[in-house]
Parts: sequence; C-alpha cells; structure tokens
Amino acid sequence: MPDTNPDARVAAVRRFNRFYTTRIGVLDEHHLESPFSLTEGRVLYEIAHRDRPTATEVGRELALDAGYLSRVLRRFGKLGLVKRAASADDARRSHLSLTKKGKRELATLEARAHAAIDTMIGELAPQDRERLVGAMSAVQRMLDHEHADAEPFTLREPRIGDMAYTVSRQAILYAEEYGWIKGYESLASRIAADFIDKHDPKYERCWMAVRHGEIVGSVFVVRKSKTVAQLRMLYVEPSARGLGIGKRLVREVIEFSRRTGYRKIVLWTNNVLVSARRIYEHEGFTLVSEEKHRMFGPETVGQMWELKFDAG
Repeated sequence: MPDTNPDARVAAVRRFNRFYTTRIGVLDEHHLESPFSLTEGRVLYEIAHRDRPTATEVGRELALDAGYLSRVLRRFGKLGLVKRAASADDARRSHLSLTKKGKRELATLEARAHAAIDTMIGELAPQDRERLVGAMSAVQRMLDHEHADAEPFTLREPRIGDMAYTVSRQAILYAEEYGWIKGYESLASRIAADFIDKHDPKYERCWMAVRHGEIVGSVFVVRKSKTVAQLRMLYVEPSARGLGIGKRLVREVIEFSRRTGYRKIVLWTNNVLVSARRIYEHEGFTLVSEEKHRMFGPETVGQMWELKFDAG
C-alpha cells in the first residue's frame, strides 16, 4: 500500500530521537558523570571488545570521522588509557588495546550505564519492560540490514494473546499485499476462535514461529474427520521470509498428522499465495480442485490441496 504520509513518519522518528538522546544523556559533555563523552565511551568499548583492532576498524564500526577519532585516541594515549602496538604485517598500522587503567575506566562506565538503564526500566511494569525490549529489538532488526538474518527461529506452542495477534497480522498483511479488505479477518477470527474453544491436543496443534522474541509465522492443524487433518492459516512475516520458516511449519503439520494416525491432510488456499503453494507442492501435496471467488474482495482462485499418506 502507498506511503500516504512520509513527512509525518520522518517527524515521528526525529521526535523519538530527540526524546531518547536526551533521556540517555547523549548530549552531555560528561557521560554518566565521567570525564568522557558518550562517543569516547563507545571508543573505549569497541577497543575492549575487539581483538587488537586498528583505528580504521574502530572508526568504520562507529562511523567516526578519521580526524576526530585520531584526536580521541591521542587524548586516551596521554591519559594512559590506550596503548598501541605496531602491526607485524604492516609497520604503518598499529593495533589498539586498553591499558589496566583503561580497563578500570571502562568497567566504571559499564557499571554506571547498567545501573542507569536498570533504574529507567525498573520504573515500568513487568509486561511493559518486555514490550519495551521487544520494540527495541524490532527497531534494531529493521534498521540493521547487515545482521538482520543472524538469529535463527524457534517454534513454540501458542500463548495467551497469540491467536488474536496472528489473526490481526494476517488480516493486515493480506490487505496490504493482495487487497483482501473484507471477509478474511472474520474467517481467520472464526478459525482461531474454534481452535481456542474446541481444541483437542491429541488431534490438533498450533505452532508459533518466533524470531528475535517476536512471532514471525504460524500454522494450525485441526481435525476435519477421524482420518483427515486440515492445515489452516499458514503465514510468515515478510521480514522473515526466505529463512525456511514456512517449510518448517508445514513439515511439523505433516509429521504430527502422520504420528497421530491421519490418512490425509487437506488444505484450502488461493492462487495468489504463490510461496505457500510452492511449499505445499514441494512437500507432496497435489491440487485437487479450484474455483474462482470474491470472498475477500478482488477476484481470486480458491484451491483445494491434499496429501495422502501410504496405507502402510
């Protein structure tokens, strides 16, 4: 869907930046009541947590001007916080490390930073602390493209509130991606409500895919008859697509259904859900029927797929 108000979004981000930089003391000349600015503290941190880095490596990581970083390092040298060692491979380069005094200063900064953040978030209710940390993780993940895919996903059973969340996310995503502006949310809500009210754990399951502490996908398997299972509401968040989550969720449904004694799995999907259909086909499902409909607004083609298990 089009970005209808980009200026308001930019203003909101800038407003948050002003608030948070003031809250954590970025603008203070002496960060955490120390003789260092926040930038100088970060330089100490990077030197301590890297294996004998060069000034170039530190500057690249922190996106610092080379001249400014050089002045910081000269000051640290005069204070006895940082020492240099010539590179064995290139005499023009030198490796940085903290002196004992530098390590003590950094330890003091780290302890004060920990205490300050602990005090700030300690004022919040437990559930709000979890929301805050989750929101911060989401911001980092969205903006840090280099490390966005570093953390794998896990599967777990649903918790209180998960059903409503996945219904909401699917309704929003399908409205944005396919223009399904009517019908789907009510259908998904009924499926979720039926699962909550009538769930039989011996024959039915739901899996939530979690990454960076957030739900990024889900799937249901419900009992259609004594011998037939039905796969329902498979979805994966756009930010987590391409990681194999959809395939893993479908395989969980297949293995559970096989162990439970079902003879067949059926599912209903739509032709526009191309990635999901590819997974179904790859896992052995076959298309058995299809029919045009306008249940969700735009005309699309509903499809029935099934997977039969061997009698043995």
